[in-house]
Amino acid sequence: MDLFAPKHLLLILLIVLLVFGGKKLKTLGSDLGSAFRGFKKSMAEGESDDAAKQIPGPGAAGKDAEFPEVAAAKAQPQTEQKATPHA
Repeated sequence: MDLFAPKHLLLILLIVLLVFGGKKLKTLGSDLGSAFRGFKKSMAEGESDDAAKQIPGPGAAGKDAEFPEVAAAKAQPQTEQKATPHA
């Protein structure tokens, strides 16, 4: 009663061969193999992209990449804006 017994697998393979034919079965197998390779490649690239996003760049802490002059102004105390009394 085992579904994956050798006799059952041979019967299933024979039915698939009759339905699809030998040539179509060969192209189906190669297409399936290339799909698996593409999937594994995409997964590997996705993991490396995620790892690259988690690692901060040099000097990223406390600096504003778009507006460096604003970040520098925030870091320096403003001593020039003293109020002078007018007589």
